[in-house]
Amino acid sequence: MKAITGSRPLLWLVLALPGAWIMGQWTFTPDAYGYGHAIGDTGDWAAWLLLLTLAVTPIRLLFRQHGFAQFLMRRRRDLGVASFAYASAHLIVYLVKKAALAPILEEAASADMLTGWLAFALFVPLAVTSNDASMRAMKRAWKRLHRLVYPAAILVFVHWALAAFDPTTAYINIAILAVIEIVRLWLQRR
Repeated sequence: MKAITGSRPLLWLVLALPGAWIMGQWTFTPDAYGYGHAIGDTGDWAAWLLLLTLAVTPIRLLFRQHGFAQFLMRRRRDLGVASFAYASAHLIVYLVKKAALAPILEEAASADMLTGWLAFALFVPLAVTSNDASMRAMKRAWKRLHRLVYPAAILVFVHWALAAFDPTTAYINIAILAVIEIVRLWLQRR
């Protein structure tokens, strides 16, 4: 049983379920679900998985011997790549809606879109190098590169707060991010 619950394919199946649901809703009920839900839900899942990925270090420091902390530590890169996959889906939904380069470029300089583009640009090298071969090849540089997740996370949540019709949920998630980072820094210094 432990081999099944700890398996990478099962984790990826679970991580893909929200995406399948979003795609199904947008495909089969576009009038009821629509662009607003698709862009919001893909962005939400990207952000939530990012928060979970960032929470792994404080969880590991607090619960070193617990199986769930060890599981999260072994699968942290999977969670980060899944977050990137949802962020990519978020971007694809946006590009499909705009359907032309001119409106995309027109909006790109606004603060809400610029923060999103910058966050995505920071996440690309993180996603590309989130594998064992890159870790071995890059050695210590891999860890330095992956510290970009912190400024990228800030940009993600600023993007959310600026782009949302109602930024309340973004503010709540910003507070969660702040708590995760404060706890992480406190535990690492302790």
